[in-house]
Amino acid sequence: MSATQTAANPERPWELIQQLIAEDQRDQLELYLQELTHDGRALALSRLNDEERTRVLRMLKPAEAAWILEDLEVEQAAGMIEEMEPAEAAAIVEELAVDEQADILEEMATRDAEAILEAMPLEDAAECRRLLEYDSDSAGGLMIPDFLSFFQGLTIKEAVEKMRENVHEYSDYEVQYAYVTGPRGRLRGVLRLRDLLLSAPQRQLSEIMIPNPLSVRDTTSLDELVTFFADHHFLGVPVVDADGRLLGVLLESSVAEATEKRVKNTFLRVSGIVGGEELRSLPLYLRCIRRLSWLAPNIVLNLIAASVISMYQDTLQAAIVLAVFLPIISDMSGCSGNQAVAVSIRELALGLIRPKEVWRVFAKEGSLGLINGLALGVLLGAIAAFWQNNVYLGMVVGTALALNTMLSVLLGGLVPLVLKGFKIDPALASGPLLTTVTDMCGFFLVLSFASMTLDKL
Repeated sequence: MSATQTAANPERPWELIQQLIAEDQRDQLELYLQELTHDGRALALSRLNDEERTRVLRMLKPAEAAWILEDLEVEQAAGMIEEMEPAEAAAIVEELAVDEQADILEEMATRDAEAILEAMPLEDAAECRRLLEYDSDSAGGLMIPDFLSFFQGLTIKEAVEKMRENVHEYSDYEVQYAYVTGPRGRLRGVLRLRDLLLSAPQRQLSEIMIPNPLSVRDTTSLDELVTFFADHHFLGVPVVDADGRLLGVLLESSVAEATEKRVKNTFLRVSGIVGGEELRSLPLYLRCIRRLSWLAPNIVLNLIAASVISMYQDTLQAAIVLAVFLPIISDMSGCSGNQAVAVSIRELALGLIRPKEVWRVFAKEGSLGLINGLALGVLLGAIAAFWQNNVYLGMVVGTALALNTMLSVLLGGLVPLVLKGFKIDPALASGPLLTTVTDMCGFFLVLSFASMTLDKL
């Protein structure tokens, strides 16, 4: 190890990378990146600016640069590639597996992705374009298009010889099974490698294959894939088109990763990160736009909720103590509703409920909302009555909180299902809608009950 590397601060690896870039130390840079852990590389690259990250890729050989990209989040990798000239980027992208190529190019602007595809060899670009045509959360978008297959008329000896002849190509494949195809590439069976290696060489593959194996269509959705692997404990499953032609192999681990990513993105959208993904290494203008596009409409929604207070100004002036409890009722009801929103969105993301199951969610959340609403209402009512020595004040705020909690829990559970049924992103729209409604109803209930008992407050 060089003196420069020995002096590097392990807590700040990006500083040495910046120094190696400035000194154009290509070999040392490659060596240092290899010595870093997966998390260390991701951290170091995230602390570099756009120019420095692009410089790192340019200093490395295409194969090494591709290896670095494999360690990064897809969004971060796409951002680094986007800053390069198409020919430079294409040389790196070519070194990636075709499914990883599609993942990265899908995150890029269409024009930039197309420029890179144009610079790639025609055959590689065509295969990548084929994957890009699929929805990213479908079997076609998640499958690995590289697989081991043999024509059904081959003997075992011929199949083994074919494997030996193409050992360099097959060594990169995710091989769990081999597949047997018929005319026009239609799936006919699956081969266990054990049977292939231990059976008599003169036997035909059709004799030892498992015929008519289970498969999934290339258009199968992620929800359906989750159900499939829950019912069938396979490591992978072949993917076929409408004519039964074998297109690729889908691993159970790929479905699990896609499900985890969708749940993570859903959480981010619920939190107001439009687009579902944000890293602080992304351009500042993009991060600002994504956040403002969610925050700005909330100003209007909050003004609508605040308009209820203006309708009851006289009541509020006569019993100013109510101003203390308005934000408490609004916040507590909103928290209860957001809990229900989170559960509904997560179950939708995992495929555990469907948009039409409104009555099931109504029953489940209704009973919970009733119990929690009464418990919270009694607690807040008792505190208000004791604090102000006024039982009527306790009844007003306690009843309002109980009713508003029941309403918010029901809405929180049902709104995501309704939005999903109308093809609207429930993660993005549920929060603002719930907040506005619960605020309006909470203010209305407190102030209307107070108006009825104003002389006793």
